[in-house]
Amino acid sequence: MSAAAHGIIVGAAMARPTRLDFAGIPQHVIVRGVDRKPCFYVNGDFAAYLDDLAQSARDRGCAIHAYVLMTNHVHLLVTGGVRGAVSRLMQCVGRRYVRRFNDSWRRTGTLFQGRFRASLVESERYLLTCMRYIELNPVRAGMVRTAFDYRWSSVHANASARHDGIVTPHELYEGLGKNDVERAATYRALLLHDVGTAELDAIRQHVNHDCALGGPAFQSAMASACGRRAHIQRGGRPAAKDKLPMPTMNEWW
Repeated sequence: MSAAAHGIIVGAAMARPTRLDFAGIPQHVIVRGVDRKPCFYVNGDFAAYLDDLAQSARDRGCAIHAYVLMTNHVHLLVTGGVRGAVSRLMQCVGRRYVRRFNDSWRRTGTLFQGRFRASLVESERYLLTCMRYIELNPVRAGMVRTAFDYRWSSVHANASARHDGIVTPHELYEGLGKNDVERAATYRALLLHDVGTAELDAIRQHVNHDCALGGPAFQSAMASACGRRAHIQRGGRPAAKDKLPMPTMNEWW
C-alpha cells in the first residue's frame, strides 16, 4: 500500500513532522540560542524576555507553570488553552524579544535555533518532576548552590509564594496545600532532592525527540489525538537528524 494511502506526508514536509499538541495538556518546551550562543547578556535581557513571555502568554491563552532562563537556552512548562496556542506563544515571544535584543545590541538576524523542542507531559506522573527538573537546572549546571540563588526562574513563585505575574499554578501544584504558604512549603521540600537519573534521561530524551512523556496509555492517547507517533522508537540506527551533539552542562540542560 502506498504512503499516501496510509495518510503519510512525503517529500519536504517530512522534515517538519506534525507537533504533538493537545489543549489542556502541559508541554515541556526548550528553545536554544543559535549555535549554542548566548540569548541573554545582561540582567536587562533576562528581564525583557520575562516581560515578553508574560505578555505573550496572556495574549495567546497559555498558562506558564514553571520556567528558567539559562545563558543560552530557555525551559518552560506551559499549558495551552487551545490546540496550537503553545506554538503561537513561542512565535510571539520570539518575535518580541529578538526585536528588542537586536535593537539593544545593534545586531541583525536570528537569535534562537530553529524550531523549539517540546514534549507533552502526563501530569499525574511527571508534572511536579518536570517543574523540579526545570528549576534545578542552574544547580545541575554548577552555576549556583541552591535553586533559590538563581534569579531568573519560577522557583521564587513556586517555592516561596512570591507572585511574579508569569506563573499560573497547575491544579496538581495547587493540591500540595490549602493555601499559598502550605503549597510553597511542600514544594520547597521536594526541591531538596534532584530528579533521579532515570527521570532525567526520560525528560531529556522525550523533549529532544518531541515525544509524549508518560506511560503507554498516555502516549497512545496522545498519538491518536494528534495523528502521529508519540513514543520514542527503540532499536536500530538513528537517522542523521536525530543525532544530537554532546552538550556541555550549561549549554542544553
